[in-house]
Amino acid sequence: MGIIRLRQPAWFLAVVAQLLWLPAATALAEDEIRLLVDTDSRTLSVLQEGREVDRFEDIAIGRYGTTWFKRRGDNQTPLGQFTIRRITTDTRYHLFMGLDFPDLEAATRALEEGAISEEQWRAIRQASRTGKTPPQNTVLGGYIGIHGIGAGDPEIHEQFNWTNGCVALTNAQIDRLQRWVRIGTPVEIR
Repeated sequence: MGIIRLRQPAWFLAVVAQLLWLPAATALAEDEIRLLVDTDSRTLSVLQEGREVDRFEDIAIGRYGTTWFKRRGDNQTPLGQFTIRRITTDTRYHLFMGLDFPDLEAATRALEEGAISEEQWRAIRQASRTGKTPPQNTVLGGYIGIHGIGAGDPEIHEQFNWTNGCVALTNAQIDRLQRWVRIGTPVEIR
């Protein structure tokens, strides 16, 4: 008898490998906070135990919408499951909550397409495994997060999607959101 091998796309295998390497501490607790960004309704919801506990209206995203295939300079917001990896006030956007983008799924797709090197893919995989911020300087781009508008024009924010790929709230909203968020908070952008 021979062994039957099922062929799976590399991105699927990368996601499975990532799940197998996740430390037990990263499993979501029942009461853990998670964020849901709905790009169609332009809202960001804070969920606890699956229940909405706070909601932010009129968010802004990338000026050219969303994508599953984010590339540096495309001004699109990546869709998917992410984690907050850094929080800083040392930014022109008032407050910045950095996501773990590029993630392993995006990196695996890019490797298959020949857009990134195997060395870059390994660095992204290592960051994913260890809960660190992945390399931010590949063709996939980086510095994606949730932030305020800083000294930007609130009217522009209300009327247009204006970011280079991030999710933007007003400064007052990002200050309110900060009380819910910590390093490790899961974020779904859909």
